[in-house]
Parts: sequence; C-alpha cells; structure tokens
Amino acid sequence: MLKTVARSASFAVMAALIAASPALAETYMPDCYVPAAGVKTIIKYERREGPYRIALVNGHTGIPWREQMIKSVKAWAARPEKAKDIAELKVISTGSDVAAQIAAIDNFIQAGYDAIAFIAVNPTAFGAVIKRAERAGTVLVSFDNPVDSEKVLRITPEWTTFEGEIKTQSVVDQMKQPKGKVLEVRGIQGNSTDRDRHVGLERVLANYPDIEVIEVVGNWDTGTVQKVTADAIAVHGQFDAFICQHGCRGVTNAMEATGHPIVPVGGDAENGFVKALAARNIPGISVSTSPGQGPVAIRAAIALLQGEALPATVNLPTPNVKTADMNPNVNYFPDEPDTFETVTGYGSCGKDMVFTPDELNAKSAGNN
Repeated sequence: MLKTVARSASFAVMAALIAASPALAETYMPDCYVPAAGVKTIIKYERREGPYRIALVNGHTGIPWREQMIKSVKAWAARPEKAKDIAELKVISTGSDVAAQIAAIDNFIQAGYDAIAFIAVNPTAFGAVIKRAERAGTVLVSFDNPVDSEKVLRITPEWTTFEGEIKTQSVVDQMKQPKGKVLEVRGIQGNSTDRDRHVGLERVLANYPDIEVIEVVGNWDTGTVQKVTADAIAVHGQFDAFICQHGCRGVTNAMEATGHPIVPVGGDAENGFVKALAARNIPGISVSTSPGQGPVAIRAAIALLQGEALPATVNLPTPNVKTADMNPNVNYFPDEPDTFETVTGYGSCGKDMVFTPDELNAKSAGNN
C-alpha cells in the first residue's frame, strides 16, 4: 500500500494550463517533442522544485517491447545527470485489467507523486482519474497507447501513417503486382494503437481494389502471431504479402514452418524478425516505435514539473529500414536474443535517449 502524502494548498490546486499557442516552436525541445498535425495547444504547469517522485504505470505484461521500455526508463533514470532530478522512481505493471491500472494511478496520486507516465490499457476509460490528477496537481503523461483526452500530455508515433503510408505502402510496392491476398496481423483489441494502425492500413489499401485483406489477431505476441498466421495459411492457402503490427517474428516463423513461398512482409523491429528478413532475403520493411518512448515520456514529465511547455500531443519519428538496407550490429544484433528491440532509442531526441544493449540488459523489467 502506498503511503498517502498531504500536499500544500497551493500545490493541490495547481493544474495544467491548456491554451491556444501561436508559438509551438518555443516549446521544450521542439526537435524531439514535435507537435502532432493540427495541434494548437500547449500544456504547462507552474514550476515546482525537485527532486521529484515519479511513477511509471505500465499495462500489458509479457511483451518484450514493454519489458525493454521499462529497462530503458530505469537505465535513463540511473544516469547521474538525470538521477539528481529524481527523488524516487516507482515502476509497476498492472496487466490488462483497466480497473487495476486506474487503481494504481489513483494510489500514486493519493501518495503525492509529482508525475505519472502510463501506457493506457484502454483509450477511453481514464476520464475520471485524469480529473482526479488535475485536482491534485499531478502531472500525467500518456504515451505509446495514448488516451483519448487532450487534458494530458500525449506522446506517440502518428500510428495511421506508421502502419499506412510507411509500412503498408512499402509492402505493396514490393509485391509482384498490387493484387491478391494480404494477411493483416493485428494487435491487442481495444487499444488506441491497434485501432489507429488498422485505420492507416485501410487508408492505403483503399487505393488497391484488387487486394483482399484477411484479418487475424496476434495480440502483439510472437507465439500467438505464429499460430494465427499458420492457421490462416492452412485455411486460405498462399498469401501475396503479410502486414503485421508486432510479434512479427511469428510471421516469418510460420512462413518457414509451413513452407510458404517468400513474399513481402511488413513488421516490427524485434531482432528475430529483422534477422529473418536479412538472412532469408525476404523483401520487406522493419518499422519501429522504440521502447525509448518510456524515457522520452519521463523526461517530458520532469520538464513539465520544471515549468516547461509542451505541445498537447507529440508525435515521435518512425524509424524504418527495408531488407535491402539492413546491416548487422546496426539494424539487427547477431549476439542478442530474438526478443531484443533493435531500435533502442530516439537519437533525434538527444544522446541521452539512445541505449546500448549492455546498458539495457543490466536492468530489470520487474516492479520496484
């Protein structure tokens, strides 16, 4: 049980200032925290003195990307130049239960934590807890799977373009002809990320009426992806391409296990998937959202506590590489496990946002 800590009256009533801003370029680190298209508002809090008590509330567990994200946060916070601003960093993963995640956030609010970064299990369920955080003066940062609310800072790739114009378009361009059957391997249902990525894919494929899309749900889990891909091949026969959100090593595994012909595959940046594309010369593309989103979100939370202004919604860049351009120890790592995320951070956000495998492997993904 987290101990409740009383706040001062002035602290309790402090809330984010959300207002029209004609000068988004004057926000904090604009080359990293890039305003999403159409965003005209900023989020800004009154400055308070550090060091700060920070919490990270992860949702779904058992996903290597989430585990590396947690390791990234711990590695970043342990660096001496960062640690001086952090009095306490608490990390907790609550699983897929929305109520459990909301309860964890509420506990941190009641315990007087200064800021909470979280990956929402569901984009629409957090309205009440956002209001409670606002009343308490707690800074909330929603990232990766952002909430559908402009009252908190949201940090995320632009998912429709990520899955659409970058990944799907590349796969179509590498098909022998833009027609035939394409298997779409989706993620965890109910997440804003899965929803928006599906929209992006549909937006691109609407231009190709001769492509038939068959959907399966892989839950961003390699084993599940392999099973549903193999099942789809058994039922539908040969596909002309595969487009997978995450856990995409399961697609290449299923192709190999079933003897499926080599066809274009669009997928994630897990080491095993990228290695499979390169080793088997599978035409395709690796498109990444880095686990480095975690420290990017924590740094933004600290910046808000220090009185900096940020765009209400931030879009991070989308690293990607085609098979023909892949190189060992750059795009994939022969000595690292298949679950390792090859894009360890966001170099465009500064040298402190890139991590070595050794630095990450030294950290735990568990609660603390």
